[in-house]
Amino acid sequence: MDLQHGLAFLRGVTIKGDKDYSVTAGSKVCIISAGARQKDGESRLNLVKRNVAIFKSIVPQLVKYSPGAVLMVVANPVDILTYVTWKLSGLPRHRIVGSGTNLDTARFRFLIAEKLSIAPSSVHGYIIGEHGDTSVPLWSSATVAGVSLKALHPQLGQKSDKVDWSKVQTDLIDATAPRSVAKLTKPTSGAGADGSQHNWEDIHKEVVNSAYNIIKLKGYTSWAIGLSVSTLTGAILRNQHTVYAVSTLARGYHGINEEVFLSLPCVLMQEGVGSVIKQVLTEDEKKQLQKSAAALWDIQKDLDL
Repeated sequence: MDLQHGLAFLRGVTIKGDKDYSVTAGSKVCIISAGARQKDGESRLNLVKRNVAIFKSIVPQLVKYSPGAVLMVVANPVDILTYVTWKLSGLPRHRIVGSGTNLDTARFRFLIAEKLSIAPSSVHGYIIGEHGDTSVPLWSSATVAGVSLKALHPQLGQKSDKVDWSKVQTDLIDATAPRSVAKLTKPTSGAGADGSQHNWEDIHKEVVNSAYNIIKLKGYTSWAIGLSVSTLTGAILRNQHTVYAVSTLARGYHGINEEVFLSLPCVLMQEGVGSVIKQVLTEDEKKQLQKSAAALWDIQKDLDL
């Protein structure tokens, strides 16, 4: 009702609210955000049993009325619930997409960009794996304008790393104007805000803890995940063939043998996941990704589906 009252400010939009799933008939994309709300301090994996029961009442109905739709899962724990949706729906793997680490990747890019005083859109890097505690930051492929941050400072992102953010900035950016990006203010929060050396691995910790911190402050997350899902949906509806880190069936990639859904860079098109990008990972990144898959499988292998 609240959204319906804003229709006068929009064009070409119809908003309906109903308990009858027939109102969704003929949908091209169905987004599932329903689920038990994450409690303060609760991990995403602890939500799973409460949300599986909810999905059993939702997924079959969506498939009944929109058998040709792409199903996008947003509710947490998103990777396990994307797997649950795949099993309950009976649809092919490419038509099941989880929002995954697309938002984690955006947070990763933002935090790096803040420390280098450049726009997040100019930082390229991915977080893959579980959308949660075992996600994997790919420092080996983080770049700015094609320049590898890892090539500038090989210890970047490792536990032994103590690289001053301003040193990385100086090595990367040649200031040519009084108000150039290199002269902007230091980060206002997080690692390195005090100008001291810090472990860049802390950036990943900030990414993982972001949702928990927001939930602690206002009770839930909304705006950033909404923007993320809107972008993913647009890529599917417009058949854009753009690459995003989303949750997909990962068995067979990077030594993963378990039947799990986790985030990998995927090409999104009107059929859903058109293809998966074969990233070149370091041995450590592969081990972390396999650990992430094992953590998910350990939870979902006992689910009653």
